[in-house]
Amino acid sequence: MNFIAQMEPWFGDEEKNAINEYMEAGGWITEFKKTAAFEKMIAEYTNAKECIVVNNGTISLTLAALAIGLQSGDEILVPNYTMIATANSAKMIGATPVFVDVERETLCMDIKKAEKAITSKTKALTLVTANGRYPKSGIESFIELANKYNLVLLEDSAQSLGSFYPNGKHQGTVGKIGSFSFSAPKVISTGQGGALVTNDEAMAFKIRKLKDFGRSGGGNDIHDSIGYNFKFTELQACIGIEQMKKLPWRVDRKKEIMRLYKELLKDVKQITFFEQDLERTSPWFVDVFADDRDDLMRFLKDSGVGTRVMYPPINHQLAYQVPGEHEVSNLVGKKGLWLPSSSQLSNEQIQFVCKKIKAFFK
Repeated sequence: MNFIAQMEPWFGDEEKNAINEYMEAGGWITEFKKTAAFEKMIAEYTNAKECIVVNNGTISLTLAALAIGLQSGDEILVPNYTMIATANSAKMIGATPVFVDVERETLCMDIKKAEKAITSKTKALTLVTANGRYPKSGIESFIELANKYNLVLLEDSAQSLGSFYPNGKHQGTVGKIGSFSFSAPKVISTGQGGALVTNDEAMAFKIRKLKDFGRSGGGNDIHDSIGYNFKFTELQACIGIEQMKKLPWRVDRKKEIMRLYKELLKDVKQITFFEQDLERTSPWFVDVFADDRDDLMRFLKDSGVGTRVMYPPINHQLAYQVPGEHEVSNLVGKKGLWLPSSSQLSNEQIQFVCKKIKAFFK
């Protein structure tokens, strides 16, 4: 069997043909009608009133922070287990990310620890729906916490396109602003790219100005406010439109992949899956706690199987070095493992991976 990568993007003839057709029509490439069509598809899929796409998922989070008025010296709560962009996006504007440990069952922010971390400088909190999961404490508990302390609730839903809360709302649409990512490993990809969704029209207007130099209107050079250049491109939108057409199938396939892994590895005590509501949510990656993780990874690599270490605790990264011990995120740093998770994985490939995992532990 050929090498099984941990993750691969999936582009087909549809994306290639869409770009060719656009270029043959003489488009200017900068964002215009295709971008608007892509934004509309995301808004309709998530049932959000407004969608604004930008150049990447880190910038989308920074734009959200700017739009809610986060400033240098302000604090924002972020989980200690997340892609480092969640914290970096606040640092970019001089705000201070305050790290909070996560629930062991879901790897979403632990609400009890979040409340203890709130200070007079705390202005917002970012709930990361890890791998499409929602917090065991419930999204309503985070709404109540934000209201209690007059905080703005943001949602980093980079890994959650196609995942819903038990109340039927798509993840990313409950807070003031939600953020998605379209980087190469995501369920749909435009190479790089991000999106913000909101049900607040005034907030959407503010975000659109912030991403386009603060212009008073499109295409002019009159600026009402400070803004930046975080625009998308029509080429990315051409790809994104075709990817969105494939999203429903991919969401279902991701669930099938997770179910098959769990069934095949159910008797392997050294592998522990996290809680995942596969009726409402779709996993981005197949994530597990694995005993003897590093030796297992080497064995799998020698067997032609790619894996990836899950995010280590951010506060211990050299980039931050913030004192404090966070039990669950520390554990992820020692035992967290991503198994092959591409949408195009065949059942035969998954069976091969699981066979090798069983062989290692035997």
